[in-house]
Amino acid sequence: MLIPLRLSAQTDEKLMRRAARGSDRAFEELYNRHARRLQGFFARRLGTDGDLAADFMHDAFLRLYAARENYHEGRNVRAWLYTIAYNLCKNHLRNRLIMVADEPDEATTGTDIELEMDAAILHDALQETLRRMPEPYAVLFSLHYEEELTVPQVAQITGLPEGTVKSRLHKAMNIIRKELKEYESR
Repeated sequence: MLIPLRLSAQTDEKLMRRAARGSDRAFEELYNRHARRLQGFFARRLGTDGDLAADFMHDAFLRLYAARENYHEGRNVRAWLYTIAYNLCKNHLRNRLIMVADEPDEATTGTDIELEMDAAILHDALQETLRRMPEPYAVLFSLHYEEELTVPQVAQITGLPEGTVKSRLHKAMNIIRKELKEYESR
């Protein structure tokens, strides 16, 4: 007699297969595994508070749930989920740009940063650099370095060739190095 594995011991792909066949418990396990990180992804990408990020996270899971029956054997579930998240961010940012296109530009003021920095200040400086970075570079940085997705997975999510992903990641790192140069060897 075969004893089925506990849900927590199953891969994302096995859970999605079970969810596609109607198992809400399997989908709930996927949610429990990925919800927190996905909400963090939205908070970083949208530069927003936790409530709006949570709304987007729930929307992404609702879309995944609605499409669960379309799951194809062997498809990476995490990459599929982040594809949905990426598209939600893209649409939200596009809509936000349309809404503010007619508003007058406001000059941003720089902030004097103390010479002696701790790790929290450096982290904040990196997050600010990512917020100011052009979106195509920032989202790739976030998917690859913060969400720890591979270059092929990022390429699949964004629909870009792997070479373009690598090139943009390299450019993103150069932007970060330039912006955070003042914190070198401190």
